[in-house]
Amino acid sequence: MTPAALPLVLGAAPARASVDTGDTAWLLAATALVLLMTPGLALFYGGMVRTKSVLNMLMMSFVSIALVTVVWLAGGYSLAFGDDAGAGLIGGLGHAGMAGLGPHSVHGTVPTLLFATFQLTFAVITAALISGAVADRAKFGTWLVFVPVWALLVYVPVTHWVWGPGGWIATKLGALDFAGGLPVEITSGASGLALCLVLGPRLGFKKDAMRPHNLPMVVTGAGLLWFGWFGFNAGSALGANGMAAAAFLNTMAAGCTGLLGWLFVEQRRDGHPTTLGAASGAVAGLVAITPSCGTVSLLGALVVGLAAGVLCSYAVGWKFRLNYDDSLDVVGVHLVGGIVGTLLIGVFAVREMTGRTEGLLYGGGLVPLGRQLLAVAAVAAYAFAVTYGLGKLLDRTMGFRASEEEEQNGLDLTVHAETAYDHGVLGHGAAVGASSLVSPAQKVKYQA
Repeated sequence: MTPAALPLVLGAAPARASVDTGDTAWLLAATALVLLMTPGLALFYGGMVRTKSVLNMLMMSFVSIALVTVVWLAGGYSLAFGDDAGAGLIGGLGHAGMAGLGPHSVHGTVPTLLFATFQLTFAVITAALISGAVADRAKFGTWLVFVPVWALLVYVPVTHWVWGPGGWIATKLGALDFAGGLPVEITSGASGLALCLVLGPRLGFKKDAMRPHNLPMVVTGAGLLWFGWFGFNAGSALGANGMAAAAFLNTMAAGCTGLLGWLFVEQRRDGHPTTLGAASGAVAGLVAITPSCGTVSLLGALVVGLAAGVLCSYAVGWKFRLNYDDSLDVVGVHLVGGIVGTLLIGVFAVREMTGRTEGLLYGGGLVPLGRQLLAVAAVAAYAFAVTYGLGKLLDRTMGFRASEEEEQNGLDLTVHAETAYDHGVLGHGAAVGASSLVSPAQKVKYQA
């Protein structure tokens, strides 16, 4: 990345203010790709839960699209990418309600409205990612309140720190993040951990089998995520250019080595490479390359993906040792993978990509690595603390944990009055009729 291109990545428009049709066409496509990631995530998560909560899992992702969009348009974009309001912590409200951003407003070489929409899709999937940590046991009504408030309190400020004009991580600390390791992966992972602790473990955690009910669905979701990730990472170049091509290739490479690294661990540790492991490993590699796809060489991307595949495959087991129930491994994949990818920028960054910064292995010394470490620590601590406080507040006022009866019977029937499959739902590994999982009153409601 050349110095001239750097302000685009950090969210500050350069002096040139004319629309490039090629850049605009690519960013339109990239925006659609990133939006597709949230339905992909819904399938990925939906296949990983038991059948009695599949629809609830899908709904938690889909409703995030609507909730975050409203918040982003009302003020989220302005607070994240508006002129700094002081100390590099938050933007102003000059563009609240998208004021002043008409069809002729330009950000770099693309319409500002398109840039805002592209960034919106990042905010959407970040909120949806958190749902995997509390699958099977969160109140849907409370989730509807949590998502928009969390987006404003956590995602928006961190995004300003990293990409907004005058954000302290980018301009004062000088840490690098090309496509969202800090505002997307680390905030979602740290926030997921906080909610795990607020809600507590699922009924039967570490006792009952809680296997994915539909692995083809998981792999389909992972495939859609991988497809959309090209828009996520290459689109962050904000143009149809060489940087987009480099980020695209690095994304492909890291996804592959992440997959292979996870399978290697499974074969060595368990003697069986699994389908779930292949999907999870690919996602881990993609998570890790997100912050570094525009800063490392192809060799660096291969190493970043491999490191994430190996480390995340071990990290998902921490929940059993430390007794926190991260249902779908948001902490093990997104927090750990995000940390790996963000820190390794300080090791593998090359001047050809960054325009200035070099990592430890290329003569940059320990300073770049120290900057990345400080950024990771600050973002993870902030996201965890705010989410924990918000979660506790909502739990005490509205209740965040579903009742024992709702959890036992399944959130699909008790919350949404639907089931995903006509032939019954799977409880703990055995298929039983849906009617056997509900009370007489619930039967009357459902049959009616």
